[in-house]
Order: sequence, then structure tokens, then C-alpha cells
Amino acid sequence: MSEESQIRFGPATGVGSLPGTDAREAAKTVTGSFEDFPHLPELPARGPGADMIGRTAGMLVELYARVEPSGWRIGDRPGRDTRRARSWLGEDLDALEEFTQEYRGPLKVQAVGPWTLAAALELRNGEAALSDPGACRDLAASLAEGLRLHLAEIRRRVPGARPVLQLDEPSLTAVLRGQVPTASGYRTHRAVDRQTVEAALRDIVSAHDGGPVVVHSCAPDVPFALLRRAGVAGLSFDFSLLTERDDEAIGEAVEDGVRLLAGVVPGTDGPLSDPGGSVVGVRTLWRRLGLRPELLAEAVTLTPACGLAGASPQYARSAYAHCVRAARSLADNPE
Repeated sequence: MSEESQIRFGPATGVGSLPGTDAREAAKTVTGSFEDFPHLPELPARGPGADMIGRTAGMLVELYARVEPSGWRIGDRPGRDTRRARSWLGEDLDALEEFTQEYRGPLKVQAVGPWTLAAALELRNGEAALSDPGACRDLAASLAEGLRLHLAEIRRRVPGARPVLQLDEPSLTAVLRGQVPTASGYRTHRAVDRQTVEAALRDIVSAHDGGPVVVHSCAPDVPFALLRRAGVAGLSFDFSLLTERDDEAIGEAVEDGVRLLAGVVPGTDGPLSDPGGSVVGVRTLWRRLGLRPELLAEAVTLTPACGLAGASPQYARSAYAHCVRAARSLADNPE
């Protein structure tokens, strides 16, 4: 891992999506909640093109996608859906720029990773790009270039920011296990070789010019060891889904300097425990791994378990504030 990728992450941040359709309100919420580690908000309630797949499809270079009844499909030229996705991203960047004047520090931006994108984007025949190894390679290369341009735009708009790229890979485990259904729904696509998956992710990590890359998945059985080998600087996950089977991989990642972005706050409306109660499990994990308590604040960032698009605006604000208070509790009382 490069020296630049080992930047100091903030103690708490969001995953990405928020409820609502107002970009300025979302940017205000994020920057007001996370003074040390804001992120670029996503507002999928605006419709196709603001959803995670459409948003990332709009970033692709020399590849385009349009909305079909079955989902997003790769096309020959940019159309209305691509223009809409890029327009909404521009609106979000405008709002973020407005609320990050003079900001200096880590700033997280999110995009769908190459394997979840390959599982979601359809080829012209209606099958997922995942079905064609050549299409997967082209998609990953286009994504890498699109992300390079996107990150350059972030640096231009917020000169003091140190961009942290988050790749959303909720379908990664299904890709590795051959569990992604075909268009008919009667079969599944063949499992992709782990070395092929790892190599594509490593290429995306390298495209970030040495900056830190985080991979997020709120699905069960995240392949932590594979992601560590791919060179990621952070692992973002739903903490409630961890099992003792993950201990070895998590411990190796921490010892290798990988940041844990632990999702300890539910992503949908519900009662919130006291901040100290939200991190009991994190402290328990630390003791189980035999790690020094004083490392906790240096190694862990607290987040919601997943995006908050399905939450109410009031709960989303409360969840963000709860993450900040829980992180403070973790730092003040690591034992």
C-alpha cells in the first residue's frame, strides 16, 4: 500500500445514499454532520440516472447505457439517460463544492465497482455483461478511466480535498460463487475466477494514482482477504453480518494497515441505542483479535450499515449524528 493511500481517515462518515431529491440539502447534511470526513451524497429517489448503477454508467468513457424495462443496457451512443445521469452528478458536485469551501482533508466519493456493474449492466442480447469476459474487461477499463476523470474533477472543485474512492460491490460474493441469475432466471452465470476478480479490482485501485480505495458491501460473506490482496485501503461492511469465521481475514487486514469502515448504525428507521452501545461489538472484536485497544480510533471509521436511501430524512440525520457520537465514545473509551 502506498504512503499516500495511508491518509488519516475521519472517525465517522456516511456510506453514500440519502433520502430526498434536494442536492443542496443533502450536501448541507453531510458536511454539517461529518466535519472531518464528508462524502458526496447520492439521491436515488430522483429516478433512473440517480440510482447507483445509472450514476456510475454515466461516468463510463466510450461506453454508454440506457434504461430498458429490464434495467440498464449498454448502447452505442449517449442518449437521454446518460445525459440525465451526468446532469444529476453535476448538480451534486455543484452542491458539494458550495459547502466545502476551504475544506482540507479526506473526502469520499462513491461508484459501483467493476463486478457489481458487470452483473447489473445488460449487453445487447439482454444478458449481463458478466456473461462475456471481453465485455467485463472493456467495462473495467472504461470504469477506471471514468473514475480517473471524476476524481480529477473532485480535486479541481475542492482543491484541499484528499479524495477517497469507495467502490460499491454488493454483488461481489454472488459473482465469485456463481449466484448471479441469467436473464431467464432459470440459470446462473458461471462463477468468475478469484484471480480474475482480484486483478480487475487491483487495476481500479492502481487507477486512483496511489490514493486510497475503499470497497463497500453490506452483503454477507464479504471476501475480505481477496480485497486486502487487491490493495484496498479500507473495507466497508455491515458490522452485524460479521462472524468469527471472518476474524483471521479482518485481523490480517488491520495488521496490514487497512482501515475498517464498520457499519454499526441500521440503514432504515428504527430506535437507536446509546452511542456507547453501538460500539460494544467493535470492542469485543478487538479483544477477540488480540489487538491493542489504543489502535481502535486509528483503525476504525464508523458508518451506517448501508446507504440511507430507504430511511426518512429525520432518521438519516439522526443516524449520521449517532455515528459521530459513537466514534467519539470509541476514541474516549477504547477498552
